[in-house]
Amino acid sequence: MSELSEQLSREDAELRFADFTVDDAWRLGSRMRAAAVEQGLPVVIGIVLGQQRVFHSALAGASADNDEWLARKTRVALRYGQASLAVGESFRDRGRDFDTDARLDPREFAAHGGVVPIRLRGGAVVGAVGVSGLPQRDDHDFVVAQLRAFLAS
Repeated sequence: MSELSEQLSREDAELRFADFTVDDAWRLGSRMRAAAVEQGLPVVIGIVLGQQRVFHSALAGASADNDEWLARKTRVALRYGQASLAVGESFRDRGRDFDTDARLDPREFAAHGGVVPIRLRGGAVVGAVGVSGLPQRDDHDFVVAQLRAFLAS
């Protein structure tokens, strides 16, 4: 297991919610949008609960392509119940390539960083939160930092 995989595993154990509602999604998404605006990040931000999009915002400099990347990464996080970056890294750890070895349509699924599952303390995944518009590690790190701040508040 790579050092990155170990870090992602620790983050998964840390970033857990007692509960997560539509109102929580609005508060988290709004916090993320404010932080992205303050940092001048050209991203789209999205939160889903189950299969329903409950928050979406695009900032200056983001494009429709970012919307598509976000949707593809969200499908990966929900299908595997792991951060999209963790899924890609798990394939790399085994010397495999997600795009060819997952046997999923790469036009629909992307194992690139930026989407993290919304996981309850008991382990159930109830949704996902993510961004797209930066290099994949930066997308992932932004989401993790925002989740940490939200959970601490």
